Amino acid sequence: MTNPPPLSKLERVSLRQAWKHEANDFTPWLAEDDNLEALADALGISELELVATEHWVGDFKLDILCTDGDEQVVIENQLEETNHKHLGQILAYAAGVDARKVIWIAESFRPEHLAALQFLNVNTNDELSFFGVQIELWRIGDSPLAPKFEVVVKPNNWARAGREQARAVSAATPLKQLQLKFWTALVERLGKEATQIRPAKPGPYHWLNTSIGRSGFGLNITANTRDERLGVELYLSGTEAKRQFSNLLLKKDQIEAELGFPLDWQELPNKTASRIATWRSEASIEDESRWEEYQAWIIEQLVAMERVLRPVVKALP
Repeated sequence: MTNPPPLSKLERVSLRQAWKHEANDFTPWLAEDDNLEALADALGISELELVATEHWVGDFKLDILCTDGDEQVVIENQLEETNHKHLGQILAYAAGVDARKVIWIAESFRPEHLAALQFLNVNTNDELSFFGVQIELWRIGDSPLAPKFEVVVKPNNWARAGREQARAVSAATPLKQLQLKFWTALVERLGKEATQIRPAKPGPYHWLNTSIGRSGFGLNITANTRDERLGVELYLSGTEAKRQFSNLLLKKDQIEAELGFPLDWQELPNKTASRIATWRSEASIEDESRWEEYQAWIIEQLVAMERVLRPVVKALP
């Protein structure tokens, strides 16, 4: 009989052993790509891309401003227990940058502040999400310190989705209800067959948006019942759309060769936006008997475009 291996003790240590100063030490550490990726994984967010640290909002400085690929994300840090001052700051910063996600990181959370974040998640509109994250430091014996993100508050997306769908169905026309049903079924299928795709919440619209990892770009799906046409498109918006469209156009042959199918390159000269799309004609979601066929085509195109275009988009200047 062999002797069992010796066991050591897992010990939680003070945050100040790793980071003496919040702004000078902790914020730069968190802003590193690997650490933002770890935070995103803990939150269940597809990604967090750094925009700026110590970002001015009026006369005050926000610790970290990020994007999740589509929207602005506010991160406010505390190397101590939460307080009322920081609760007010996260609200002011969110308003100042028009954020859609607010992440409050602290050593520990007072019950009153946990309740406040939960209250905001329940009573604000469904586009806003508030997260409370406890940052912990652990070690085993003399091992290096290991950080851990413990999410203590997050929005109940299941409940939100249910409320939103109930409101949409009660107010929608039969076509809008059909669109919601089609996108809901597609999102469920994506969750099983293409987990790397992060769709938005389905709604009663002719489109469904997904993230491709950079603000100003969206990998979107459209279902036009009037023209009986499905589409998967890279949609470029904002002031940089035309310049970035030109940059992508220089890589047209390379992109289409990697995809294995041609794309429709639409600069849209009369709009600020541009699009790069693939289409399927004679396809209307009003024919529910063909939904599985349509969704299989969408997923195939979506997965291919996400795989090829994501690194190209992220590398654009």
